[in-house]
Amino acid sequence: MLPVWFVQLFTQAKSFKSNRIIGSVLLNRCGLHVARIVVAQSIMRLRFELLGFGIDKQQKRAYFRDGFIVVKDALPQEHFDRIKSEVAQIDAQVRECRQGDTLTHRILIDEKTQQSLPACSTMLQSDQYLSLHKFASGKNNRPVSYIQTIKNHFIDGPADPQKNLHSDTFHPTMKSWYFLDDCNSKNGPFTYLPGSQRLSLARLKWEYQKSITISQQGDPYSSNGSFRATPEDLASMGFGDAIGLSVPANTLVIANTHGFHRRGDASDRSMRTEIWSISRSNPFNPFPGIDLPALSTLQNRALTLYREYCDRKALKNGTQSSWHIIDATNTLEDEQTAQEDKQAA
Repeated sequence: MLPVWFVQLFTQAKSFKSNRIIGSVLLNRCGLHVARIVVAQSIMRLRFELLGFGIDKQQKRAYFRDGFIVVKDALPQEHFDRIKSEVAQIDAQVRECRQGDTLTHRILIDEKTQQSLPACSTMLQSDQYLSLHKFASGKNNRPVSYIQTIKNHFIDGPADPQKNLHSDTFHPTMKSWYFLDDCNSKNGPFTYLPGSQRLSLARLKWEYQKSITISQQGDPYSSNGSFRATPEDLASMGFGDAIGLSVPANTLVIANTHGFHRRGDASDRSMRTEIWSISRSNPFNPFPGIDLPALSTLQNRALTLYREYCDRKALKNGTQSSWHIIDATNTLEDEQTAQEDKQAA
């Protein structure tokens, strides 16, 4: 595996557990992890600038300063109402992930699904939506998008690990939420630590120390390259408090998830639905890419094939894959509700 591990150094690979070069205590003492961060950040900044032409100056300033962009009243009310109606009526394959006491339900918005979502498809293909996402991801291609519903306190279990402040990976990467519901303290607002996406000596020192100890005593998420940060860690880096972005429906939030963020705490059993998008790429490639619809189609197809492979692998072991198919037709219902409806019918 040594040649494979070496090549992965120059990609978005981040796992300290599965790549022994990335996870090498000796190499990280010599600064390997920090070097990857600095080089990746520099290249991604170049890509941000290349794709930033035509972006509103205030939005660019907010993204570089705070790490996120908030666009309220992102669509005309009529368009928003049509999207919400489409999402409520969609009949498509739903996948579920269980983390702690939280359920996450997703429907991949691929080319087939878009046929049932004309209003949603119009938004996803609009110049305004695409240009903002391309800029924020530093990638001249369309993000992968889902209908996503977060269901807080729907099952018995420990605390949701996604509600701990964390950084997704060592380089800038983009996620966005177009909220179809009001997002507040009841259903868990997206929470972000402003400015934490920027590099500082304190942040690099923390990353350096973390890279040395993570292979030996890290939690599973940190060992896979998504570092969790404690209040003590944040204080040592000089950060203040994270803020919950309580926003009304029809708001678009785009964030650099290299910065520290989490799902917000929900006061009770509740849920929120959004159009959720993600875009990642090799941060060591200085070229932002070419926007070809065929590449987006291929990307969605590859993701579907990967999920099917995970299903088959889990089935052989007598388990379920982490993102498994459930008996539901949209993200607003769950498996139990779907079965009860069938029985009633």
